[in-house]
Parts: sequence; C-alpha cells; structure tokens
Amino acid sequence: MIGAGYETTMNLIGNAVHALLTHPDQLDLVLTGRASWDDVVEETLRWDASIQFMPLRYTVEDVTLAGVRVPAGEPLLMGYGAAGRDPARHGHDAHLFDLAREQQGHMAFSHGPHYCLGAGLARMEGEIALRMLFDRFPALHLDSDSAPEREPSIVANVWESLPVRLR
Repeated sequence: MIGAGYETTMNLIGNAVHALLTHPDQLDLVLTGRASWDDVVEETLRWDASIQFMPLRYTVEDVTLAGVRVPAGEPLLMGYGAAGRDPARHGHDAHLFDLAREQQGHMAFSHGPHYCLGAGLARMEGEIALRMLFDRFPALHLDSDSAPEREPSIVANVWESLPVRLR
C-alpha cells in the first residue's frame, strides 16, 4: 500500500514538475489558465508515467503480439511508459509533452482487473500539490548548478534528485 499509495503519486508530482520546468511554454499555458492542472496530470501520466514497466503479467491464453506467438502462461514485461508514447495511439508527436493534446487515455494506472484503485485519489493529490506549489512559487525553476538525476529502476520512474530554485 505504501508503494502504490505514496511512491507513485510522489513520482507523478516530480515528473510533472520536471516536465513543466523543462517545457516553459507548457508551464505558461497552465499558469495563464489556457490549460488546467488536470491537463498537466493526464499529460504527465501519458508522457512520463510513474511506473514504466510492470514486471511479470502472465498470458491467460495464446496470443500474438507484433507477429510473435506467445503461449498461455508465459510471463510478459508490460511497458506502460512505452504505451504512452505510441504514435499509433497518440499521434505522430506522441514523444512531445503537450498540454493541448486531446487525451486518448493511457496505461499509467494499468487496465482491467489490475486497474489502480487509488487512481482518482492520485489524480486529485497531483492536481492539488502542483497547483499549490506553482501558486506559492510561480518563479520555480531548475537549479542550473545541479543536474537532475533519475533513480536507477526498471519499474519506478522517479527522480532521485530534482534540484530547483524558488526565487
């Protein structure tokens, strides 16, 4: 519960802060009301999901994936992060962080029986935290003296350090 209820929401907030600070045009959209904090949360979940890979889901029947037959009972490594940047689903510019994008859904909270029970709470916490952070510190920016560092993980997509200046 701690990993699912805390760490992934923390990752969402950190990923959104990094996305906004490295895309000042997108930050301007939300600060001027031309995009919403909901747009920020959904685009961050699509573009830079808190969980990049979900290890070992098993096929319940024989399936064919990208022309490869996978028998029932085989383990699969699910790439949620890659799904969010699929041009077939999200358009030719799926690799871009774009708050004006028409959302087509994402896999950040999984799907079906594995869908995250806390998805609504995570969205709400992300929106509130981001709004309050940028309301309190509208000139927040990355610290040019220190480079952000990702935590090495095949599962979590988290910043080990994200140095910022408040101004």
